[in-house]
Formats: sequence, structure tokens, C-alpha cells
Amino acid sequence: MKISRYLLVGAVIASSAVGLAPASAAPATSWRLDLSQPSEDSTNITTDGSVRLGSEANRAASVETSLRTGIAVYPRSLPTPANTFAATARSTVPAGAELAVDVRGRMPDGQWTEWAEIRPDAAGVLPVAAKDVEVRAMLSAPDGVASPSLSSLTVTPSSSARAPSSRAADAGLTYKVFATREGLVGGTTANGHVIVARDHFVALPSRRGLSGKGAGDYSVRVCADNGRCEWAPTWDVGPWNTRDDYWSPPDVRQEWKDLPQGKPESQAANQDGYHGGKDQFGRKVANPAGIDLADGTFWDGLKLTDNSWVTVTYQWTGSDPAGYVRTAGEPLNARTEPNSASAIVGMAANYAQVRVECEATGEEITGTQGTTNLWYRLAAGKFVSAAYVSGGGEATAC
Repeated sequence: MKISRYLLVGAVIASSAVGLAPASAAPATSWRLDLSQPSEDSTNITTDGSVRLGSEANRAASVETSLRTGIAVYPRSLPTPANTFAATARSTVPAGAELAVDVRGRMPDGQWTEWAEIRPDAAGVLPVAAKDVEVRAMLSAPDGVASPSLSSLTVTPSSSARAPSSRAADAGLTYKVFATREGLVGGTTANGHVIVARDHFVALPSRRGLSGKGAGDYSVRVCADNGRCEWAPTWDVGPWNTRDDYWSPPDVRQEWKDLPQGKPESQAANQDGYHGGKDQFGRKVANPAGIDLADGTFWDGLKLTDNSWVTVTYQWTGSDPAGYVRTAGEPLNARTEPNSASAIVGMAANYAQVRVECEATGEEITGTQGTTNLWYRLAAGKFVSAAYVSGGGEATAC
């Protein structure tokens, strides 16, 4: 083991903690996180003197590498908006384990930016300056490897040239990728969700788009060639990779920056022999999957019978008014018209973020958000009742 001044990702960097500047020597705007006080969004960690993996079964289930994971989140309200964040840390990371620190900020419309990684050689840079931010420490270790340990973390915010925005007009960035069925019922995902039969969520191969447990800040719209769509939260990491935010512009993509935007590394490896045909773990890539679908999303939402190419829209990159599905647990049906008698053409999972194209008057429905005759159109010919959607109220009339 080596004690590092920096945050380690993927390998142990031989860097001594000797000479680490004390918190009192840091600029006045810096703050030293109280690691013993993570938010309720945190999962599978212990904070007895330092942050370490807990004893729960959280894993990047979709990656299938027995990778135990833990997440510690620390909110902060800054006196002055900032978009650039550097950090110093004291950590111990065994060979094979990982420790990463990310930051995100709340945008003017109330939504969150993607998580931006703070690396030893580069600050985390957001596309907007934000006052309300969250810092996230992500810890992982394969079975048989001791947990990484984070004993101190000081973050320094500032302003600089902003990162390119991943936001797009309307619903968000859209790419066609290969989808596989995750399954793994009874397993626990990277964010601590226990997978149930006919579950509704997805996995993407980067932690930048990972939602917290029971949250949908990072959700997707997945549409099959049969015309059905499902809106579902991202609750796991994979398939194949964990550092491939392929939907991002090349200059902010975590890895594989020479690939075209929208092309997963797994697809390039499988189809073109990229990276020797292997993923980041050195495994031979057997299929080009860029998204994994939980059973309910696969079978019920999209009515798929086999792995398939699908069209994915990354909802957090959109600019249409955002809403969040709130049901008693079951997914919300999407219908061809704003009434419950019209055909079902998809589903919106509980917790999912949806982008509202417009609103229409239709059948009066009573749901978790009250009684209303408003319906939201989420895509052409796909309506959901506003009685089950929190937010979305700034939509224009259809």
C-alpha cells in the first residue's frame, strides 16, 4: 500500500503524503470536508476516522467483476459561484482498489450538472458556475482486496474557462447503442439498489451518470424499433466499462477521447478491434453493448425478446422542462393520447427524470401529485398524466 496525497483512480500512484499542505495554509475559499457527516444519499460506507467501504453487497452489478462499491456525498453551499474544483487528500489505496472524487453543481433551472472528476493532474470543471455543489467520494475494490481509505479531503473552488456543455436542445443528446438485459435479480447495484424481479432501471458505463439510490437525476429515455419507449433512472454502472461516458464531447470524455461522440468503447472494441478488442479490465468484449436494461425495462417497458439496438436519450442533457415520476412503486404507463383509454406505448419508471415537450388537457386523473386533467407529452404520441409527475409545470401547451 502507498499513502497518497492525491485521489487515486484505477491504480496506485507512488506519491508521498509528506508535504501535504495543512488546511490552514489553503486559500480562504477552501474547505476541509467533515468526512464523518456524509449526506443521506451515501451508501455502503463507514466513517470511523476515515471513509471506507461498508459491509453491504453494493456492486457495479452490470460489470460482473465482483467490484464492491461505496458512495459518500457531501453537499456544500458556496459564498460565491464557482465552476472549477481542485482537491488535496490523504488516502490509502491498495493495489486493485479505486478511489475517485467527483463534483457537481446545481444549474439555474434547478437540475444538476453531470459529475465531474477531480484528478491528481486536473481540476474538476463544470459547464456552469454554481453555488450549491456536492462532492462525492466513490470507493471500490474487488473481492479479496482491502477497502481504500480516505482520511482527509480539502476542496478549493475557483472560476476558470468552463467545460463544454453536454446539454442539448429539447429532450437531450440521443444516440443509437446496443442494449443487453441485466437480470441479476437479488443482486445489489453500484448505488445500493437491490434488484427485484421485473425491475425498472438502466446501467451506463460511467459513474458520471449514476443516480443516487431512490433518485433519478440521471435518467434515460430508451426507445426500441417497435415504437415503445421507457424512461428509467440510471442505478448501475456498466456494461463492460466504468469510465466510458461516451455521450460526452471528446474533450471532456473520461477515457477513449479519440472515439466519436456517441460511440461506446465496447462497440468500438467489438466491431473494430479498438483497444485490442478489450474493455478497461482487459476482458475480450463479446458484444457492443453501451447500456444494460433491467428486466422490467427490457420485457415490459420495451417488449424486447432479445438484445437489441435501441435509441437512447440522456435526459439530464436536455433543456425541456424537467419532471420526476412519482408513483406508489409501479411504472407509469405512457399512452398515445391524454386519456387512460388510449393505447399503452411505453412506461416511465418511478423516480425517472422526464423532459416535458408540452402539456395537453385530457382525462382527469387522481395520483400522487393530486387531481388534474393535465397530461404531459414526453415524446411524439406518448403522454403521461401530470398527476404522477413532480415538476414539469413550465411546459407550453401542445
